[in-house]
Amino acid sequence: MDKKITLREWIKNFNEGAFETLDVKTQIDAGWYDWFCRDSSLKNKTFKMGNIIKQIKDGGKVNLDKTYVWFKNNCPMNGPLFDDFRIARLDNNEVQLNIQIDSPWEDSKYTVYGITNVFLEPLFKTNSSRALVKWLNEV
Repeated sequence: MDKKITLREWIKNFNEGAFETLDVKTQIDAGWYDWFCRDSSLKNKTFKMGNIIKQIKDGGKVNLDKTYVWFKNNCPMNGPLFDDFRIARLDNNEVQLNIQIDSPWEDSKYTVYGITNVFLEPLFKTNSSRALVKWLNEV
């Protein structure tokens, strides 16, 4: 991720198709930081997580103008690869929320960790992307 952009701008770019190509440069521009999967898998992963991210609205848990998003494909010492996206502050890069998808250590599809409890316990767990978006958009 060469240049961090606001989450608001990221959503606009996503909706306009800016991240729809397979090339690694485009996916790095989308926010990919680290991955262990094939480069060609990044586009579909961006699409999957982007369809959640694009539904985040101002007024909830995320400030669209003061945060950015980045992606990681995690490779645990044992267990399968899994993805997450992180919402961080633009001013100091501090991660505010980490949304894990299909983590092998969680009993739900989506698990959210956050700075408010120093990432020790999940803030929210669900098997529904709709419920995740609703939670993110609540005050």
